[in-house]
Amino acid sequence: MDWKPRAAALAEQVSYPGSGWWAALRETPRHLLVPRWLHPGPRGWSVVDGPADEEAWATAAYSDATLVTRVGDVHADHAGVGQVVTGLPTSSSTLPSLVVAMLRHGRLTAGLRLLDLATGSGYSAALACHRLGDDLVTTLDVDPYLTEAAAERLDRIGWHPTVVTADAGRSELPGVFDRIVSMVSVSRIPAAWLAALAPGGRLVTTLAGTGLIVTADKREDGGASGRVEWDRASFMVTRAGDDYPPGLDDLFTTACQEDGEVSSSPFPVLDVMRAWEVWSMLSLTAPGIEHRTGTADDGSRLTWMLHPDGSWARARTEPGDRHTTVHQGGPRRLYDLLEQIRWRWLEHGELPVYGAKVTITPDGETTLSRGGWTATL
Repeated sequence: MDWKPRAAALAEQVSYPGSGWWAALRETPRHLLVPRWLHPGPRGWSVVDGPADEEAWATAAYSDATLVTRVGDVHADHAGVGQVVTGLPTSSSTLPSLVVAMLRHGRLTAGLRLLDLATGSGYSAALACHRLGDDLVTTLDVDPYLTEAAAERLDRIGWHPTVVTADAGRSELPGVFDRIVSMVSVSRIPAAWLAALAPGGRLVTTLAGTGLIVTADKREDGGASGRVEWDRASFMVTRAGDDYPPGLDDLFTTACQEDGEVSSSPFPVLDVMRAWEVWSMLSLTAPGIEHRTGTADDGSRLTWMLHPDGSWARARTEPGDRHTTVHQGGPRRLYDLLEQIRWRWLEHGELPVYGAKVTITPDGETTLSRGGWTATL
C-alpha cells in the first residue's frame, strides 16, 4: 500500500505545517495498527478485514474517523467473516483529530514523561513516541489482548514504549509522570492518577457521560486545579471487566408501557446527546442517566430518559407540532430536570459547564464551578 500520500492528506486535514504533530501524523502508518475493525449495520456489527480490500483499508485508516476495534468482549481481530456482533463498542482507534487535540491539551514538550491511558490500537502512543521518544512514553490498557497486539504492531513500525496491562481506574499507576493524557472518560478523577503525577504535572481527561475535557495541573498539596476546556470530546468510559454492565433495558420496557405522571412541555423533543452543553449539564445533575431516541410510524419524535434509581421519562412530539407530551415515573422527574436546564440556557444564552473552573482534592473529589454554579463529582 502506498500509504504515505494518504497520511500526508490526513495531516493536512487535522494539523498544519510547523505543528509539533505534523510530522507524527505524516509518518505514522495507522493502517498497520488497525488491520481489522467493526462496522455498524442494521443487525449489529460486522468485521472489515483490511488486507482483503486494500482500498477500503487505506480509505478507512487515513480518514479522520473512529474505527471500532472491539464490541462487547469480541475483538475485531477474532471476529469471523460474516459474523454479526451485538453490543456496545468497548475499544477503538479514536479519530486522529481528537487524539491530537487531547495530546495538545497535555502541552507535551521534550523531556516530559507521558502516560497514555487506554492504549487501544496504539495510535496515540505512536504519535506520542514520535514527539517525545519512546523511552518517555508509557501506554496502559485494561485489556491484555489489546496491549499485546499494540506492542507487537508498534514494534513493527519502530516504536517501543513501555506497554502496561492494568485497570487505570482501580490500580496504582506504573510510575511517576509529568503528563497523564486519558483517552477514556472517568466519573471522577482517581486518586491514583494524582499520586502518579509529578509536582507541577498536568492531567487531561474527559468526564463520563459528558462532552467535557478537563485539564488540571498538580498543586503542592497533592490536588490539582484547572478548567473545563472550551472544545468538546467524548470517550468510552473506563471499565474493569470484559464488557460494560448491562443497560437499563427492563426500565426502558417500563418507560415504554406505563403512563406515569403526564404533563406537557412547550419545547419539542430534543436529542439530548447531540446537544453537548445540555447533555453534559444533565449528566452532572443526574449521573448515570441514559438516553434513547426514536421515530414513531406517524413521524412523531420520541425520546426516553432512564436512570439507575428507577426514574424514567418518555416524551413525544407529533409531526407539525411544537409542544410535547411527557410521561414520567420513579423517584425523580428526569424530564423536569431537562426542562430546567433548557430554560436556563434560554435565559442566559449558555450553560456554565464549558469554561468552568476545576478543583480536585488529593483524594480525587472534583468540583466544577462557574458564574455561581457548582457541581461536585
